[in-house]
Amino acid sequence: QVQLVESGGGLVQAGGSLRLSCAASGRTFSTHVMGWFRQAPGKEREFVAAISRSGGSTSYADSVKGRFAISKDNAKNTVDLQMNSLKPEDTAVYYCAARFALLSLVAVTPAEYIYWGQGTQVTVSS
Repeated sequence: QVQLVESGGGLVQAGGSLRLSCAASGRTFSTHVMGWFRQAPGKEREFVAAISRSGGSTSYADSVKGRFAISKDNAKNTVDLQMNSLKPEDTAVYYCAARFALLSLVAVTPAEYIYWGQGTQVTVSS
């Protein structure tokens, strides 16, 4: 069982930056693939970024490539999402997700994940 708690959301002006953090419980964090997803009002949950169990492989949605960066610290049981050059269309609730993986892979669809955090709101004003 893995429990995930997100933090770092808030209100920021367009062009600004935020850093989201996800703290995970459990002693097997290093064996888990991690991902960030977001959901805006009236829209489906969408993939943002994912990172392999070792942190050596990452994947990003086209809409955030070059602006967002995901990182994983297996010693601290955390996964962060650095968000730069934020746009109003980045406004959403951001969710951290995790799944166990035997192999070094990244997972980019919500259905591939088992554990989810409660979400943190990110609002970007124009």
